[in-house]
Amino acid sequence: MTSPVDHLTRNDNLNRFFINCRWVAPQGTTFADVVNPAREQVLCRIPLGNAQDVDAAVTAAADAFPGWRQSTTQERVTLLARLETLMEESTDLLAHCLSLEMGAAMGYAKTSQVPLAIAHVRTAREVLADFNFVEQRGTTAISHEPIGVCALITPWNWPLYQITAKVAPALAAGCCVVLKPSELAPLSALLFAELMEKAGFPAGVFNLVQGDGPGVGAALSSHPAVDMVSITGSTRAGVAVAKAAADTVKRVTQELGGKSPNVILPDADLGRAVSLGVAAAMRNLGQSCSAPTRMIVPRSLLPEVEAIAARAAREIVVGDPLDLATTHGAIANRAQFDRIQTMIKVGISEGAQLIVGGPDRPAGFETGLYARPTVFSQVRPDMRIAQEEIFGPVLCIIPYDTVQQAIAIANDTIYGLGAHVQGREMEMVRNVASQIRAGQVHLNYPAWDPHAPFGGYKTSGNGREYGREGLLEYFEVKSILGFFTSA
Repeated sequence: MTSPVDHLTRNDNLNRFFINCRWVAPQGTTFADVVNPAREQVLCRIPLGNAQDVDAAVTAAADAFPGWRQSTTQERVTLLARLETLMEESTDLLAHCLSLEMGAAMGYAKTSQVPLAIAHVRTAREVLADFNFVEQRGTTAISHEPIGVCALITPWNWPLYQITAKVAPALAAGCCVVLKPSELAPLSALLFAELMEKAGFPAGVFNLVQGDGPGVGAALSSHPAVDMVSITGSTRAGVAVAKAAADTVKRVTQELGGKSPNVILPDADLGRAVSLGVAAAMRNLGQSCSAPTRMIVPRSLLPEVEAIAARAAREIVVGDPLDLATTHGAIANRAQFDRIQTMIKVGISEGAQLIVGGPDRPAGFETGLYARPTVFSQVRPDMRIAQEEIFGPVLCIIPYDTVQQAIAIANDTIYGLGAHVQGREMEMVRNVASQIRAGQVHLNYPAWDPHAPFGGYKTSGNGREYGREGLLEYFEVKSILGFFTSA
């Protein structure tokens, strides 16, 4: 298989940005290393853009917008279908890229990271095909019109998935976009740009500028010709974008941090609820904003919960991401690895009971950003490990005495992105779910639904992604009174 780095080097797209349907040389002069976390070796270097690069991309998008907004639903559906097919045909290359740039296990990249990214393209296409852009309300027309030029800022933990979750609905709505992927995992974005070019989207509709937050993110957020910014990242980054965007009064949607609860009710099937809860918390090595890393369990069942959780954590196979026997690869970058190690030590110092795992690398690993799947029990809700987003394979088991106390613990956080509830009696399960302040709640580990809107309460952000609600974020709503002659 051709290495993604070799592929991008051969066509020289590694050193260029995609602006106005052309691969162009950056105007900035700084570069950043892209590091393979499994080997702690530099894969390549990428150029970082500046305000001039941003201006060129935004100008291209603004120039393309009048024509693109007039394209028909069928034209956009056809282009999205073509992109979907091209991504499916490139699954191996994309998965290999994700494995190299952010440490995802190859099997996980091929079965989750890439297919779920493709699902966002498919979902946007399906929603668009059935979307009614003008609705009648009496004699008034309610018109949904594309908001304009959208700056899309995506993170390193689900690089391709987060790109398609923003790009696909924005284009479906008739908007033009400038994408700024994370400079820590930027290569999959370059491969995606190649597929956009191959799919045949018109010039200026999709643009890509690599860069960091201060150099490109801030310039996009404050640019007067950008109508909307959508960011997925830390709460700190989301606040910075909102502040930069405030002077031009542009729309800002944010999908930010989380500290999601998993409430295990007394009647739950404990073996299933706990083992799948560990898997959900450790998914993508815990580097998911909605990972249910607070398992809230009946105090009377704590010994049994601890035994099941420890067994499930020990079954995780941490190893070389390119080894197909590996279930969990490397932590995506050094800063995150160090953060995880620090927080594990904080948990020990706070007096939480370490059930499995702990600080440092797993046995047998002298290099590579490998972390030990870690489970703490007897965690108090006020502990730092119960309140702060660790963003790693660290699960906190928190005991409760009554269901109302469990709900209070679930809501005792500044975040409100995701939540889980497990139990046999569905009326109780639904009742608990209704009292949790989070944007998406999963009951008894259902199948993932790409049409289910996703977003946060509180400091987890605002706005929604996925499905119809994700498409609606990219519209302005216009009321035209007297449009219809009769109700």
